[in-house]
Amino acid sequence: MSTIAFMTTDLPIIGAPMAGGTTTPDLVEAVARAGGFPFVAGGYLTAEALAEQVERARETTETFGVNLFAPNPVPLDRAAFDTFVRELEPLAADRGITLDPEPVVDDDHFTEKLDHLLSHPVPLVSTTFNLPTAEVVARLQAVGTQVAATVTTLNEARTARDRGVDGLIVQGPRAGAHSGTADPTRRIADRPTIDLLTEVRAEVDLPLAAGGGVDGPGAVEELLAAGASAVAIGTLLLLADEAGTSATHRRALKDGMFTETRLTRAFTGRPARALVNDFVHRFDDLAIDAYPAIHHLTKEFRAAAKASDDPQGLHLWAGTGYRGATEGSAETIVKELGARFARG
Repeated sequence: MSTIAFMTTDLPIIGAPMAGGTTTPDLVEAVARAGGFPFVAGGYLTAEALAEQVERARETTETFGVNLFAPNPVPLDRAAFDTFVRELEPLAADRGITLDPEPVVDDDHFTEKLDHLLSHPVPLVSTTFNLPTAEVVARLQAVGTQVAATVTTLNEARTARDRGVDGLIVQGPRAGAHSGTADPTRRIADRPTIDLLTEVRAEVDLPLAAGGGVDGPGAVEELLAAGASAVAIGTLLLLADEAGTSATHRRALKDGMFTETRLTRAFTGRPARALVNDFVHRFDDLAIDAYPAIHHLTKEFRAAAKASDDPQGLHLWAGTGYRGATEGSAETIVKELGARFARG
């Protein structure tokens, strides 16, 4: 088996890329300082903003990755979208928000960001939301960048291997925030990450990282013993000092009022695991497969909930291991999780 960048750090811990401001440059630096493998979260950024964050990462470490949202358009059911708008309008009106009834669709500046990374190569690029095409893989590799694909099923793992990627990030369904599935319309059944990892490892001879539902050192040990070369953590970093997690989100993670997580399309039109709050209860059954149209539709609503410190209207991303999240420096969190599994 070949070596991939996330196998070269002192500790087998990956700071998962958390887009939308949660993964900050300070968090990238802290994970690197601990000896883990940090990711710059490229999702939702323009190419210019990504370039700034990549240069910040270069100042800190020579070993890091950049994660991109790969385009994955799903045909929009306009009638269902309009129904969702009508159902959301009364709640938005209560908060002084006027919804834009026209669906907004974009590719998250993927081409521009890819062009920048081709002209300013980084050690590793990973994709989520869709598998990279063979052409994209080859172009990145041609400039010395390794490529990893986020996979959520064995079939995705096989396809990514056949397209020439250097490694896989196996994401179990218990991971917080968006599922990286290449088929956002499918029903995602619950299963332990180790089961998916074992299934993929049996058929795909590539370096594997794994994450989803990690709640502490025991889960790290289990995934490493099952063949993962590194374990990705995201939820366990949400309370870290360096994370960009909002104060409302931080309090909710510690609040006994929130007792479960659920995969829901209510906030963005794409399955994402969050703490179950009033918004999920009210709109989960009405939600449709319409990313990024629903994401753009609810964006102002979610921003208002954050500004008013309203956890019932905010997307409280969290994996099933959220009770294991602790406060303090990310450097300390990563070291405590991975120190006894140090390489070499």
